[in-house]
Amino acid sequence: MKPVLKFDLAIIGLGYVGLPLALQFGRSDCRVLGLDVDKAKVKDITSGKSYIRHIPSKDIATQVKTGRLTASADFSLVKDCDAVVICVPTPLNKNREPDISYILKTGKAIAPYLRSKDGERKKLIALESTTYPGTTDEDLREVLEKGSGLKAGKNFHLAFSPEREDPGNPQSKVAEIPKVVGGLTPACLERANELYGKAIKKLVPVSSTRAAEATKLMENIFRSVNIALVNELKIIYGSMGIDIWEVIEAAKTKPFGFMPFYPGPGLGGHCIPIDPFYLTWKAREYGHATRFIELAGEINTAMPDHVAAKVGEALNSVGKPIRGSKVLVLGLAYKADVDDDRESPSYVLIEKLEALGAKVEYHDPYIPIIRKTREHDSLEGKKSVFPDASFDLFLIVTAHKDFKKYQFLDWNIPVVDTRNCINKNRRPRDYFAA
Repeated sequence: MKPVLKFDLAIIGLGYVGLPLALQFGRSDCRVLGLDVDKAKVKDITSGKSYIRHIPSKDIATQVKTGRLTASADFSLVKDCDAVVICVPTPLNKNREPDISYILKTGKAIAPYLRSKDGERKKLIALESTTYPGTTDEDLREVLEKGSGLKAGKNFHLAFSPEREDPGNPQSKVAEIPKVVGGLTPACLERANELYGKAIKKLVPVSSTRAAEATKLMENIFRSVNIALVNELKIIYGSMGIDIWEVIEAAKTKPFGFMPFYPGPGLGGHCIPIDPFYLTWKAREYGHATRFIELAGEINTAMPDHVAAKVGEALNSVGKPIRGSKVLVLGLAYKADVDDDRESPSYVLIEKLEALGAKVEYHDPYIPIIRKTREHDSLEGKKSVFPDASFDLFLIVTAHKDFKKYQFLDWNIPVVDTRNCINKNRRPRDYFAA
């Protein structure tokens, strides 16, 4: 008789990707161990409390109460799991190069516990963190094999399955988003399909872990390049007196050959500002320059400068300089109606405007206080304030639904709108699209 392990799987990294995935496996009647180095998250989950706004606490409490979700910071518990899914951050370092240290540290932490006991089947290790092709079958594989004394594909299974989380989108349900899966060997792929098939309705098997890694990069490069296109058109059409938002609305009535993308103040989130440069870095190893990707990156990265210039123009229109003016940034989250501030362009804009001498505050109903970030230490602890007539300018960076209800006409203060957030009949006299 085969021994029964305590958990069907462990999910490492209980953030915007790992927590929803853990809940979906729990709903699918799997016994899930959630692992995270952040003990505050472990404590919250154990208490049935959510730390992500769009995930209700009751969803967590239900899975914890039924015993289908257990949270811990003890990575040695991997020995009691049939499979391990890694969902850790993959940022860029200060030189804009891939930082896969979280993946490698996780691999080193779990490697000593991968050996299966007599009668147990081989463990599966699946990586979901976005990265360059070769991370799974080279970098992660190396640390797992070195730390365990085992061989991937022989003594344990290894796979890559990219996350496709869309935070805050009520139409985006983990179980219904097709899941790309690639294995180191055919047996690894079969094992990964078996695991994900318990919780995900449609699986998309590909030939290798590298093909799966490349798929995720292609998805996000596609978005980055198209956003750069509309950002450039925004500036060109704006100089002609043409509203880019009106043009997009008209263009998307074409029932074929067109997909709408929208301009903004800069890229934000865990994917689009980062992932394309993972391929750029890896392509150099093969003697290729990713000119298209890098051009898109230059255009998107320049958007905060364009917005800051528009702020200066708006203040000048009412006889005020940037230096000494009070500016309120509306929206710290990188997208509407979520509390996710990862890589938000708001941080860059706040710092740019402060460098120009402006006195900058922010308002975001979803983020009452700025948490510790990797790149903006000076802003940690800053608190959200409400709009009032004491400000010289409002800068809308995130299109939260709440902002659409604000009475900007009553304040009679210049507004710079980077998201087409305010309806035309609610715009103040001094309104500037950016």
